[in-house]
Amino acid sequence: MNEFRGSLGWRAMTKTDEENPHTAIARRFLHERSDVHDPQVSPDGRRVAHVVTTCDLDENTTTSRIWLDGSPVSAGPHDSQPRWSPDGRRLAFTSRRGEKKGDATLHVLPVDGPGEVRTICTLPEGIGNVTWSPDGSKIGFTSRTRDERYDAKDVSWQSPRKVERYFSRLNGEDWVFDRPSHVYVVNAAGTGAPKNLTPGEFQHDGIAWTTDSTAIITSAQRHDGWDVELGSDLYRIGLDESVTLLTDHSGTHAAPAVSPDGSMIAFLGTDNPRLYPQNIRVGVMAIDGSDRRFISEGLDRTFFALNCPHAPLWLDDATLLAAAEDRGTTHVYRLTTDGSTPEAITEGALNVTGFDQRSGTLATAQSTVSRTSELFVTREGATDQVTQVSMSGSDWERFGVPCTDGSGEIDAWIMRPAGFDPDASYPVLLNVHGGPFTQYGEVFFDEAQMQAAAGFVVLMSNPRGGSGRDSAWGQAINGPKHQDVPGTGWGSVDVDDVMAVLDTALDRYSFCDADRVGMLGGSYGGYMATTLAARYGDRFGAICSERAVNNLLTEEWSSDIGMTFRIEHGVDPVNDPAEYLRMSPITLAHDIHVPMLLIHSEEDWRCPINQAEELWMTLKWLGRDVTFYRFPGENHELSRSGSPVHRRMRAEIILDFFTDRLAAASDSDNGDDAG
Repeated sequence: MNEFRGSLGWRAMTKTDEENPHTAIARRFLHERSDVHDPQVSPDGRRVAHVVTTCDLDENTTTSRIWLDGSPVSAGPHDSQPRWSPDGRRLAFTSRRGEKKGDATLHVLPVDGPGEVRTICTLPEGIGNVTWSPDGSKIGFTSRTRDERYDAKDVSWQSPRKVERYFSRLNGEDWVFDRPSHVYVVNAAGTGAPKNLTPGEFQHDGIAWTTDSTAIITSAQRHDGWDVELGSDLYRIGLDESVTLLTDHSGTHAAPAVSPDGSMIAFLGTDNPRLYPQNIRVGVMAIDGSDRRFISEGLDRTFFALNCPHAPLWLDDATLLAAAEDRGTTHVYRLTTDGSTPEAITEGALNVTGFDQRSGTLATAQSTVSRTSELFVTREGATDQVTQVSMSGSDWERFGVPCTDGSGEIDAWIMRPAGFDPDASYPVLLNVHGGPFTQYGEVFFDEAQMQAAAGFVVLMSNPRGGSGRDSAWGQAINGPKHQDVPGTGWGSVDVDDVMAVLDTALDRYSFCDADRVGMLGGSYGGYMATTLAARYGDRFGAICSERAVNNLLTEEWSSDIGMTFRIEHGVDPVNDPAEYLRMSPITLAHDIHVPMLLIHSEEDWRCPINQAEELWMTLKWLGRDVTFYRFPGENHELSRSGSPVHRRMRAEIILDFFTDRLAAASDSDNGDDAG
């Protein structure tokens, strides 16, 4: 019997934490890992503030500190969002320095002159979208406003929640309908309490001041039926709490930015909120909401980049910067209000993860496959790397694979294992990303690094349904009954593409051992893992399905974004449940015979844990080889932002599982014995 199958589970293995080589690998890529985020250029272009985050496994924490020109200027451990005052003499930032644990605080740090850090305000919820008013007298931000039930002694004293809308509870946030995100302003001098400009039930996001400092432009869903219609609008919020609708409920509008002369608003959005996926575009409109148009049409890519979610940045009254994904990269593009074709101003095999430009100085945070993010500053055409905080890892090779139906080329990457010997053969791990409208690419990915360090060949690709390509690529797996853009549905050409990548790699790279292939994926990638286990299980020695969608019908009814999958599948679960079940791999569980590892977080509201429970119950009842791990206190983001110790444990479980199962895969059949 394999040790992994022992009734005590993972820690029934004979090796202790100290002896397990996978513990050392996980520690290498997690402990003291630092990344640069959120560069902010001073108004005169001379200085750059930024955030450096560092993971500490020993303390089970991730700290964040404010840095200035490559050196730390705050002690942390929870400092972020540095924002320059208009005169460049002060730097606002957020922290958690209140007397009560969890309190959010806003501070101002003198940069050009004497003085101490001042606390501007303290609130019980997080502070986001920090933005100075143009006259420097006020700071606008968003924060959640709690219902009085949260003042109760404990939950046994709380009144019941009356839930009336979808999206009332969100992954990583918990209940939000009774803690709506509001627009606040506070005097930058720290005099007086913050003023809530948008009291009530509605959620708001984004802060863009009008040039006269009398109002804020924000994105919100403030109309009846928004949770069914799914649109979002831009509003003008006056300091007198007046609310003016600027758009007409017909599209999505987010991330507003006001032009330097105050005459225009830039935003990210779409025309049709009931079509997903689609490439998010950069739009502009007059300050009163008229003359709305999109200016990024010359580049059919999404300008909401997963690794760089950034509002458009005005350089002058006719020119903007915005980030877009492109076939595994993320770059900054220059756009103009006349709609000319966007022009990339960064280049190379990398992902820009943050940017800012003022007075001719461009600051970017950049990551590559082999390096975590660092700060780069470009002045007068010359680019310098300012920080040296990154962790290094293995590189990889990009290769293209034709779609089996001849419709295009799939972008794929292969990472060779540590200590690679071209004459040896190695087990292979095929990774599939989540989304599906996301992308793998030229950015540091600790999971791939750990897999390679553990001796695996790592395969990754961006099949149809993903982002970073034209709209048709992303919409290829829309449901066949979709009224606007019908596709072939989940589990169709996306499966074909992933298998084509595997077949090509096994044929092209002789060091890949076809008898020792494992597969793993999370979220939609977990859906693909369960699907491949049922349909191509004989091709794999083991499969890990993590935070997966296994039953599309129950997912639509239980997810925090439930009743939105209909705009992708083309039908709703009430009137056509059969279409959801047709694409659900839970219905194919009888065909699963390959050893399965299931990992799920107990506070995952995006893909609730019932998705794993349904599959585990079924496979266990069928007597199949299935191992199930549940992580307490974690949500859908475990692998990215979970506690460092849980991330280490997760990595060890996965590496142990595949090492154990693929070592035996070439010597034994994939039987049904649960051991």
